[in-house]
Amino acid sequence: MTDPLLAHATEYGRMYARSTTEQFSVPSITTVIGQQPHGLDGWFGYMGASSLAKDPLLADCLGSPAKIRQAVNRASKAAETYRDEAARRGDRVHSYCEQVALRALGRPHTMKETREALAANGEEAFAVRFDEWWDLFGVEPIAPEITVWNKSVGYAGTLDLVARINGRICLIDYKTKGTTREGTVKPLDDKVVMQLVAGMKAEESLVDAVAGEWEAWKYGENPVLLAVAIGETEVRPVRANPEVLKHHWWKFCALRRVWELSADTISAGSALLPVAPPPLAQVRMA
Repeated sequence: MTDPLLAHATEYGRMYARSTTEQFSVPSITTVIGQQPHGLDGWFGYMGASSLAKDPLLADCLGSPAKIRQAVNRASKAAETYRDEAARRGDRVHSYCEQVALRALGRPHTMKETREALAANGEEAFAVRFDEWWDLFGVEPIAPEITVWNKSVGYAGTLDLVARINGRICLIDYKTKGTTREGTVKPLDDKVVMQLVAGMKAEESLVDAVAGEWEAWKYGENPVLLAVAIGETEVRPVRANPEVLKHHWWKFCALRRVWELSADTISAGSALLPVAPPPLAQVRMA
């Protein structure tokens, strides 16, 4: 996946600039959505316990407190390791999807290389299923990896794909997902609707990152909002329900305000200050 040229990692989360010569000024769509609590405590605990139970060195640890601590330390990092590996896998799958669109548009691409990268990691099934979906739905790409901006609310982001399917303009977000015990792709989180509606509500799209050239957003008028779950056994597209979009938009705007308040709090300085003993107490101690 192409890393957006105008995106920057900051202490306030991922943020965007208007050009390569300007400072970042607004949060990304995913940073705003990230203000919503995740509630992953149970998952982190499960990943740690599962990793410890599967540790091949566990039997050798019994009777050695030092080795047990090492095993526990390895287990405590299991969720973080899994998350990082999933993120790298997601990047490889997204990169392949982008190259498929670029090839269809007759633009320079590295489809062969991205396919080989998936195969080298035992992930080529994601590409096979994606190709099947692409052909079955007759996807006609218009703009892959397009960066958009909303000045009124104050955010930016990069959409995976704008395409035409069956005559309708679609805004598409890809999600790489694992497989259930039943062999189906795991379901998507409703948060993806916020991501899609924020893209739809953009006001501008990027033309030239270096020059800082933008144009009016062309694809926000009643598009189909598609979230596409890409798995090793199937690809499952789902459509955002038009009847609920306004609620997810209002929630996104509220989270944007939460992000702003959090950023203001960080900028304000230290929340806790040290306290010295009162002068009278110092005299008594002398």
